[in-house]
Amino acid sequence: MQAIKRKWLFFTVLGLILIGAGLSLAIDAGFYRMQNPDGLNWVYYGTFALVVFNSGICCFGQGVIYKVRLDGCAK
Repeated sequence: MQAIKRKWLFFTVLGLILIGAGLSLAIDAGFYRMQNPDGLNWVYYGTFALVVFNSGICCFGQGVIYKVRLDGCAK
């Protein structure tokens, strides 16, 4: 039960951090596009931001799965 609780805390916190970082990077990529309209480097930056954001959603979802298992074990 303690292992599930540790995994729940780890994945939930990691997911929230990655979601916030991904959103911040995506906004920064948008600003980078406005400042450098000729270059296409913002595409790579924005793609990386979306990868980070989606990784955060996956980690947070895994944390929810562990929370459901933890609540099921408690009953």
